Amino acid sequence: MKRLSRLVPRSLPFNLLALALAVLPLAGCSAPPEEPASAPEPGPAIDLHGYRMVDLTYAFDEDTVYWPTATSGFELEELAHGTTPAGFFYSANAFHAPEHGGTHMDAPIHFADARRTVDEIAVDRLVGPAAVIDVAEKAAADPDYRLTLEDVTAWEEEHGEIEMGTIVLLRTGWGEHWPDRKTYLGDDTPGDASNLHFPSFGEEAVQMLIADRGVAMIGVDTASIDHGPSTDYPVHQVAAKANIPGLENVAQLDLLPATGAWVMALPMKIGGGSGGPVRIVGFIPR
Repeated sequence: MKRLSRLVPRSLPFNLLALALAVLPLAGCSAPPEEPASAPEPGPAIDLHGYRMVDLTYAFDEDTVYWPTATSGFELEELAHGTTPAGFFYSANAFHAPEHGGTHMDAPIHFADARRTVDEIAVDRLVGPAAVIDVAEKAAADPDYRLTLEDVTAWEEEHGEIEMGTIVLLRTGWGEHWPDRKTYLGDDTPGDASNLHFPSFGEEAVQMLIADRGVAMIGVDTASIDHGPSTDYPVHQVAAKANIPGLENVAQLDLLPATGAWVMALPMKIGGGSGGPVRIVGFIPR
């Protein structure tokens, strides 16, 4: 598969270097050293003063929702907290957690052999324009609702065709149930994932988004990119075979517009990992 940087039009006013250069003044940092004269010119910088940033990530703590079959949750172990013998304050912790829980990324290797691990996902696939498809009303009527091809077609009729390199986010409204495991997952029986109920993507819609639209990533505000009752996880399989990462338990999707926002989703870079915690930031035009 070609790198995303070769697929997205170069005229788009956004790249990682431009973002970094724009953020430094806001953070009160000095600019990086000048590049050698032979270095290529960066693309036009995006002025972050023209964007409102929103956090699309749940905090990791004792309430974090994990898949029912996970044998543990998030644990924060205090190693030090207090004044040292030398008189200064010092705090440090160790944390322990499964890869797949809370706001996290599924790497393609999660459901397809010989596909990318989380550390192998190119960074240019982790940043892109967002298309937010809202099925909250349908999901409220049917907790097992799956995004259909007709839903995507209707969205495109209103907002235009989804462009190559887009990060498609599905808003089901399920975030209102976080972190209540029983309502969020549909069942809170420990060790049992056979009676889950929540909405998500449908296989046919995702096949179209990947094959015909060339999306960079998909994400949803529920516990899985497959709906709750799934037992063979077809959406995971389709996405993973195409080396498409998935975002799960995305927070505050109601804050993003259908189009116009950008998303940055940076996972913990776990060597050989099948996924991991991710910090997702949305950039919304003011």
